[in-house]
Amino acid sequence: MSPQEHQASLDKLVSFFETISLNGVDDIERIYTEDAYFKDPFNEVRGSNHIKQIFLHMFEQVNQPRFLVTSTVLQGDNAFLCWDFLFTMKRFSTEEQCIRGATHICFATDGRVTMHRDYWDAAEELYEKLPVLGGLMRLLKRAANK
Repeated sequence: MSPQEHQASLDKLVSFFETISLNGVDDIERIYTEDAYFKDPFNEVRGSNHIKQIFLHMFEQVNQPRFLVTSTVLQGDNAFLCWDFLFTMKRFSTEEQCIRGATHICFATDGRVTMHRDYWDAAEELYEKLPVLGGLMRLLKRAANK
């Protein structure tokens, strides 16, 4: 693929994340290859059907999930995206939460994603924000910093 085609694939991916909706998850096959690999702090799966289940689970767990891609780097068929994931928790708080992270992407020759690897700190970005677990995580963090 040409650099322009890779950029078009990246633009399509950013648009998918920034406009993600429950109905849009049904179109996951136009974004990910059938055998795409996906890994984040909670999941490691292969296949667009399994990736679809991860996104559906996200909509079950949180309200109003959305991504704001803050920067991208594209080199050949590899891309790196920095993002903010904004949402409200269904069970613990109505206050909007933000998880900051990054994703390494590899594109297949057809422009779809063949590898998606998320990097973010679940302890700091999520666990510390939970009511009971958050207090324990902050205590452990302070103890580790002494």
